Amino acid sequence: MQAEKRHIRVLYSFPHKLGAERICHTAWQQVNGLAAAGADVLVCPGVVQRQVTAGVKVWPTLGKGKLRIPYKLLGSMRAFALHDYIVSRRLERLAGKVDIIHTWPLGALETLKTAAWLGIPTVLERPNAHTRFAMEVVKQECERLGVALPPNHEHAFNAEKLCKEEEEYALATRLLCPSDFVVKTFLERGFAEEKLARHIYGFDEKVYYPCAEPRDRNHPLRVLFAGGCAPRKGVHYALEAWLKSAASKEGTFLIAGGFLPAYREKLAPMLSRSSIRVLGHRNDVPELMRKSDILILPSVEEGSALVTAEARGSGCVLLVSNAAGAICKHMVDALVHQPGDVASLSQQITMLHENRALLERLRAASLATANEVTWAAAGMRLLGAYRDILGDRPVVRHAVLCS
Repeated sequence: MQAEKRHIRVLYSFPHKLGAERICHTAWQQVNGLAAAGADVLVCPGVVQRQVTAGVKVWPTLGKGKLRIPYKLLGSMRAFALHDYIVSRRLERLAGKVDIIHTWPLGALETLKTAAWLGIPTVLERPNAHTRFAMEVVKQECERLGVALPPNHEHAFNAEKLCKEEEEYALATRLLCPSDFVVKTFLERGFAEEKLARHIYGFDEKVYYPCAEPRDRNHPLRVLFAGGCAPRKGVHYALEAWLKSAASKEGTFLIAGGFLPAYREKLAPMLSRSSIRVLGHRNDVPELMRKSDILILPSVEEGSALVTAEARGSGCVLLVSNAAGAICKHMVDALVHQPGDVASLSQQITMLHENRALLERLRAASLATANEVTWAAAGMRLLGAYRDILGDRPVVRHAVLCS
């Protein structure tokens, strides 16, 4: 039997609320994508926030039916550790019924140890860059700006989290990297290339799709930032570049997302300018994307921002830093700059403002290949990564994961 036809049995361990927002949405889409690609999936989430596709077996660790162990009561780290312990104990009962285990940070240590003892290959999701790099670069950016992150902020420096994640790195068979930028941050810290596996994130084409009507080439440029407004996302660089560009005289820069209070206060003089509209948290981001020309994301650190794939599907041209983890090519279907390079970003905005033919060419090229970054494509890519890791291991087709 050829490797690509094997029926791979996956235990997908996710310590958070499957189907909620952000990484919880990513995990939900991955599980559905794997099932659609032909994997036999058993998902062990902390709790289920949104039901998965039919055929996926679900075995929560921190809830049963409507009964749930509150994350706030335990605290996130304790909740993740409890989830991890429960999955590791379940693994002993699943020996011989699982081909590969997919884990997530901070909820994987005991699972990875047990899997190693049982001889089951494991992957550890890397939704961001190497954690030490991410914490250090965010700390430096905050210090440069004079903005302090709340101590419990997910990107504030935390030695306990860092230590645990670095232990997980060492134990996993492979680290799943959703962008070349993430790969780079691990290689720079001495990880072997064969330890790193590339995959991608995606977008839902039923939600993110372009306007059917042709665009007016003469309309003022409309630029959008969508996401949490924090120093790591580089909103300050976007604002500075926008105000230095020719486009700011006629165009509009929309910011959809909530701000850290101290960060908003720091940026208040720029945010008050007439060409900038702060929209706050929005539920109509797909429509905002369809009506915008450009999605701007000058991040200093990312994994692979979902918003970049969603923007491509909606017909926005990407103006991103090479730390945003976007799947795109400079001057082919997007414009890319180095993190913090305000001069280049401002020049790029001006160039697309003045050269609408280039804007349309980039947009057409981006839309032509957007089907390569849907969640369905991501599921196939992830299953392919599993197959590469498993190599020629024999895989039994008909054994079930659990009853």
